[in-house]
Amino acid sequence: MPIEKADKIWMNGELVDWDDATIHVLTHTLHYGNGVFEGIRAYETDSGPAVFRLRPHIERFFRSAKILFIDIPWTVDQLVQAVKDTVRVNDLPSCYIRPLAYLGYGEMGLNPIPCDVDVSIATWPWGSYLGDEGIRNGVRMMISSWQRHDANAMPPAAKGCGHYINSQMAKVQAIKAGYDEAILLSPQGNVSECTGENLFVVSGGTIITPPTSAGALKGITQDAVHRIADDLGIPYVQGNLLRSDLYTADEAFLSGTAAEVVPIRSVDERDIGDPGPITRAVQDVFFEAVRGKRPEYAEWNEHVDA
Repeated sequence: MPIEKADKIWMNGELVDWDDATIHVLTHTLHYGNGVFEGIRAYETDSGPAVFRLRPHIERFFRSAKILFIDIPWTVDQLVQAVKDTVRVNDLPSCYIRPLAYLGYGEMGLNPIPCDVDVSIATWPWGSYLGDEGIRNGVRMMISSWQRHDANAMPPAAKGCGHYINSQMAKVQAIKAGYDEAILLSPQGNVSECTGENLFVVSGGTIITPPTSAGALKGITQDAVHRIADDLGIPYVQGNLLRSDLYTADEAFLSGTAAEVVPIRSVDERDIGDPGPITRAVQDVFFEAVRGKRPEYAEWNEHVDA
């Protein structure tokens, strides 16, 4: 989706003009991919813009960095405030937020330890990642021939920049084949996740989502779905799924902070159908919560002007 320019980007403690937020062509991460990022959303509410589960996202940012030997020169509290400052200065009622820690200019080679670590935070207006039609009526999925990372090849628990080449290959394959999104299997043949989203099936009234042991990232929005399911009295479990479990599911949906909560209409041309009642119930509560309409989820919303 095209980026719509905002006014300022936070870079290493300073708010700089959008067009001045540049790096050198020999920046280490540009060559070797060792960096970490987060995708966060701020929603328009009656009390101004509110960032969805800001602190859990920033805490995961630091966990990813620890896995990849990246020593972020800021604290969680400092980056939480920096996100709020960046949203505020850009005067955006709602937006997408991209914190990025990358290895900067000055070192080259496969040893990243001597590299300086730079951090940036950008915000810009962004619509539905999989489209408004996808939100309403669901998306068409395919199971990719590309596998999710083996845990001993690339740590799937880290939201690392270079990790997403794997996701890009699967995404391009799906788009060129006429689908909206792809599903990756683990090296053991179990369902893992989508290219940037967690996946759920509904079977016999129970929501089932793959565990992290299948290579699924521990999702912030996935955790929100779990909370919503508990509050609605819907059984929720983590468990391994085979591709045939997707084909025969009563309902299916995906979640991610960028994608939000999106129904799945079909997998590999096997129709799942219109979004079912459990999917719709979870989706409705989610969107009401992030827009400040559900006081029981008020802690999810970090108000920028608070």
